Order: sequence, then C-alpha cells, then structure tokens
Amino acid sequence: MRFLRHSLTGLFLMAVTLGLIVYAGSVLRDAVVARMTEEPRMPQARERVFAVNLVTATPETITPVLTAFGEIRSRRTLEIRAATTGTVVDLAEDFEDGAVVTRGQVLARIDPANAQSAFDRAGNDLRDAEVAARDAERAVAIARDTLAAAEEQAALQQRAYERQVDLRDRGVGSASAVESAELSVAASRQSVLSARNALAQAETRVETAANALTRSRIAQDEAQRDLDDTTIRAEFDGTLTGTTAVQGGLVSANEQLAQLVDAGALEVAFRVSTTQYARLLNDQGRLLQAPVRVTLDVQGIALTADGTITRDSAAVEQGQTGRRIFARLDTSRGLKPGDFVTVSITEPPLQDVVRLPATALDAAGTVLAITGEERLEPLQVSLLRRQGDDVLVRGKTLAGREIVAQRSPLLGAGIKVRPLRSEPPPRTEEPAETALVELTPERREKLKEFITSNDRLPDDIKTRILAQLDADRVPAAMIRRIESRMGG
Repeated sequence: MRFLRHSLTGLFLMAVTLGLIVYAGSVLRDAVVARMTEEPRMPQARERVFAVNLVTATPETITPVLTAFGEIRSRRTLEIRAATTGTVVDLAEDFEDGAVVTRGQVLARIDPANAQSAFDRAGNDLRDAEVAARDAERAVAIARDTLAAAEEQAALQQRAYERQVDLRDRGVGSASAVESAELSVAASRQSVLSARNALAQAETRVETAANALTRSRIAQDEAQRDLDDTTIRAEFDGTLTGTTAVQGGLVSANEQLAQLVDAGALEVAFRVSTTQYARLLNDQGRLLQAPVRVTLDVQGIALTADGTITRDSAAVEQGQTGRRIFARLDTSRGLKPGDFVTVSITEPPLQDVVRLPATALDAAGTVLAITGEERLEPLQVSLLRRQGDDVLVRGKTLAGREIVAQRSPLLGAGIKVRPLRSEPPPRTEEPAETALVELTPERREKLKEFITSNDRLPDDIKTRILAQLDADRVPAAMIRRIESRMGG
C-alpha cells in the first residue's frame, strides 16, 4: 500500500509539472506573437533650448581711444663739446650725471693761457693798426697842404711867365727871360703833379691802414671768442648726462664732455598702422592735433602726462611699416627720455554706433539677435573699432535689438533660446583712471614718506613718483595704488 501511495504521488507531481510547462510555453508564445504583431511606437522629439545672455543694442556717440606704445624723447638735447684744446682747470661741483643746471651756469673751464696770449697779441696788433691809421690820416693832410702850396707856386710862375711874354711883346723884355719863365712854369707844374701823386699815395695808405685796422679788429674778436670758448656754460635749463670730463684732464677740440637734456621739453614717438593712421587724418588729409595721454606703469603705480600730436615722419623707415607719429607733452613730471610708455590717442567721435562685447561678433561680421518667438536671427554689421574687450559696430537694423553677448558653436540662425536679461549695474561716481585730485598736506606727506621708505623701489622711480606727488593735482589711480600697498 505504501509503494502504491508513493507511486501515485509521483505521477501527480509529474502531471502538474508538465501542465505548468505547457502553460508557460503558451504564455511565452502569445507574448512573442503579440510583440511581433503590434506597431512600433516612436518617442516624441523635444526641441533643445539654449540659455543666452542678451545685451540691448543702443546707438550712441562714442569717442574711440587708440592705444599704441612709444618712447619718450627730448625735443632739445645738446652735446656739450670742447671748442679748443687744453687742460680742464676748473669743473663745476655738480658736473655729473643727473645734475640739474641752469642757463648760463659755468660747467667747465679750459686752461685759457694760450687763448689769453693770442688775445693780447691781437690787442697789440690792433693798437699798431690804429697808430698806422692815424699816421696815414696825418700824411694825407700834409700831402693836401703840399699840393695846395705847389698849386699856388704854379699860379705865381704862370703869372710871371705871362708878364714876361707881355714885356717881350712891348719890346721891353728879352726872349731869354721868357724862356726862363716858361721853364719855371713847367717845373711848377711838375711839382703839382708830384704833390698830387703824393696825395694819392697818402690816401691809398689811409685805405690800406683802414683795412689793416679792420683785420686787426676781426682778429681781436676771434681771439676774444677763442678766449670765451675756454669757458663752457649751459645754454638752457636742463639735466646733464653722459659726463666724461674730469678736472686736470686734457681735452681735444670738438671732444664731447657731456650731454644737456631739457627735461621740460619732452615728446613721445610712437608707431601706428596705416589703417590707424588714416583715422587720424582730417578731410584735407592733414594729421589731426589729437590729444594724447602717456602712461608709464611702474610696479602698479602709473606716471601720466598729457600732450598733443604735432607731426608725423616724412618717410617710412627702411624695414618698417605703418607711420611714426610725434606728440608734444604739456606736462612731463616724472618722465625721462628713453621711457617705454603706453600712448592713448583720442580719436574723433563716432555717431550712431553700438558698443557690444567682442564675443558677440563672429569672423563673418554678424551678430545674433533674438526674435519675438525667442529664436535667433543673424544680423550683418560693420566693425568700426575694437576697444579692449568691446567692439564698436554699426548696422541698419541693429538699433534696439537684443543681441547675444557670448556666441558659441551651438548657436545659429533659428535656434530656440531662453533669454537671460540682467539689469546693468548702477554707475558709481568713482574717479576715473585719468582723474586728478588734490591732496591735503597730511595725506601728501604720508604718501611721500611711504615711497621714500620703500626699499624695493629703485631710486630713479622714487624720484619720479615723488615729483608727481609734489604737483598740485595728482592722478587718482596712482593714489589708490599707493594706498592699497599701505593697507589704508
């Protein structure tokens, strides 16, 4: 009975297992059939939207600023040279590089012994010429008196001859007396001629003495100039540089002793491209007298000066391009010849132009504007200037449009975007980089004390900064930089 029960149980479990397998196969078959017979469903596509920053194109009148680099030069530099050969017997105490001298100040003296001797000899020769001139004038006077006496004697002899002729005609006189009288007349005439010749020679002697006197005076003037040339003076107010003379040293004629630089007559020479040069021309093709600002950045402290364009180079130097322009500086406090500076030139103002970020413009000269459906539309514009990170453009349909500030390769015509508009930050009344402010005595002394005690600054830079701090009005940017390093 137990065996039969176990056998029936096994058959029952086998039948259940087979039934489940058949049912599972049927379900799987129905699922495959249903999957194969149903239509495929495509997912619904969604348009991608990009977020963009927008700026409003507002036409305005903007004055562009052209930036270039140049070198400070002195408009008046004099080479101090020795005009004569000799030994330097006297030298100014401040005859050294960087010394400030005034006009007419004695800088050096060369041994004047030879020049003084030549001047004395010229003086003696002049006095001899004056004596000879006076003697010639006296000789002329004597020759004139001699000629007058000879003419009187000739007149007497002529009257005596005429009397003898008259006596002979009346039968009273003799022929021998007439002949003697005639010979006397001839001799008197010869005396007159001799006197005239002597007068002519005396007058010639006067002219010769006058010429000799003139030559003597010229020689004395030359000797005086040679004597004056032994004393070397400053021709104008300036600063000495390149000094080589020493007291007791022997110098030759035309040897350079130093250079005198007028630190108050500075100019800046800078080079611009031909395109930039064309922007600085007026309607007549002449160079504009545009204002410039020169900046020398010294370890974050800027030395500035204002000036005006005066001229440009007559020709393009060999191997160079563009144009070289010169600007005269009105104030040059702290600047020195040879400084490499940044030059900012104020160009003529441009009307109806739009300032945009440089990232808004592509290489094809187009910008992307947003439409009413928040899609992008390309606009063609003309690039007028580049001003740092901004560009100045002009377009017919640009006014009032919202422009994409930062372009990317993903943005193009017809792209759906999500605009990000931000209000422009309020303008603060902070002083500009070029503003000048007045300092109180306490603040001025505090700044000067900090600069003087700063061991990291070279002496020449300290001198320039202190020179600018001594001015009535000081650049605000320089004050901010100094005070930021002071911690105040």
